[in-house]
Amino acid sequence: MGDVSGAPLLELEGVSKLFPGVRALEGVSLKLGRGEVLGLVGENGAGKSTLGRILAGIHTPESGVIRINGEEVSLGSVKEALELGVVLIHQELNLADNLDAAANVLLGRELRRGWLPGGIDFEAERLEAAKWMAAVGLDVDPATEVSELPIGQRQLIEVAKALSVDARILIMDEPTSSLTEPEVERLFEVVKSVAARGISVIYVSHRLREIEELCDRVVVLRDGELVGELKEKEITRAKLIPLMVGREITSLRSGAALEPGELVLELEGLRGAVHPEPGVCLELRAGEIVGLAGLVGAGRSELLTAVFGVEPAAAGAVRVGGAPLALGDPSVAIAAGLALVPEDRKDQGLILEMGVRENTTLATIEADSKRGFIDAELEEAHTSAAIRRLAIKTPSAEQEVRLLSGGNQQKVVLGRWLATDPKVLLMDEPTRGVDVGAKQEIYQLIEELAAGGMGVLFASSEMEEVLGLADRVLVMHEGRLVGELSGDAMTEEAVMHLATGGELEVKA
Repeated sequence: MGDVSGAPLLELEGVSKLFPGVRALEGVSLKLGRGEVLGLVGENGAGKSTLGRILAGIHTPESGVIRINGEEVSLGSVKEALELGVVLIHQELNLADNLDAAANVLLGRELRRGWLPGGIDFEAERLEAAKWMAAVGLDVDPATEVSELPIGQRQLIEVAKALSVDARILIMDEPTSSLTEPEVERLFEVVKSVAARGISVIYVSHRLREIEELCDRVVVLRDGELVGELKEKEITRAKLIPLMVGREITSLRSGAALEPGELVLELEGLRGAVHPEPGVCLELRAGEIVGLAGLVGAGRSELLTAVFGVEPAAAGAVRVGGAPLALGDPSVAIAAGLALVPEDRKDQGLILEMGVRENTTLATIEADSKRGFIDAELEEAHTSAAIRRLAIKTPSAEQEVRLLSGGNQQKVVLGRWLATDPKVLLMDEPTRGVDVGAKQEIYQLIEELAAGGMGVLFASSEMEEVLGLADRVLVMHEGRLVGELSGDAMTEEAVMHLATGGELEVKA
């Protein structure tokens, strides 16, 4: 544990930040000890990212004082922040994929050779980078191009880059959102070793189990204000959630499962390109919520995209409402009553530079058009309905979606597809990067859609989500559907047994 009892390394006093129409931070005061791992939690829109960007020199506060080592400082630019040892590792990694690992570690601080302009001493760079990569336990050739590395190793390159600029304060924003469990464990080891060297870490995450395991202390933001602080053994999910949302969340679902109706989706021997054998067979009924579980690479995402026609299917059949579906064409799938909320909403689900209105009506643009021209009234009606129904927090329908929180971005994607009135909703990681309050709103919406007769098939890597939301759980392993669990048989142990290749136990 860091030195949180002595003079703080970092101190904020009354820091406030105002954006047009939004007060992002209001009088935030906190301290960070040397070598301390401080958790920073709160719902999307609570002000966590704004606080991190102020410390990194990206935003300038309207008021308040920031002190490092007891001295008041100005963090007016990223360069000034770096000179003071403050480094922010963004959720979307800031790496040049076409350069090698060494070049990324020393990006902007290249080692020159001789007097020639642009002359880089690549050998010296790789030796220097190897030292910092070794400090985070990254056993990779520094000459390896970053695009060839898995996401977990790219994350460690970001940490190595931070150490190479003599970081004293490391801010990590949702660092595990795209990592596998082994990669998460490795990152935890690195964070602990970094803290042991006296470097302080501000750890931002929606994954409360990580916060419980890793952090010495946690501060909670809500609506831009600091509303609570927990230390060591006080850090529990039961205490964090009420502080974050201002209300207690006790269950993922508000009511019991309904009696399922007619078949709305049938898969027969559906085979994708990655896992061509032996094909997946499943049925989904109206009013059902069915979860797809499995380890990374099990084929859950590939299955959903094959059903929707984004990825080609090698063989097999799909029926929607009893009618056969021509594979490989999303427009045909949409016309048949399918909708897909993809895993990566920023790359696959949204046009970030466009507004809420344009993103919400992408799937109904043809229906909203007359003689080749968009009917503004119809478009406005669809947008307004989505904002009201999903409680999308946005200053206006024209707000660029890149400026919305993760939870509200996900609601925009959902609103687009609900406007098509689908029979079947396919969802891949429906709450990834979404805070606990927005998660509960999405869970409630899914439950309401099922109650209205829609069939919902979703894939999730969060065990709590799969077990707490689904009526049935279908477990995948290496592209195969290896078991179905329901009722009392739906346990974490049973899911992991099947997901790791175990056989389904059949009781006599």
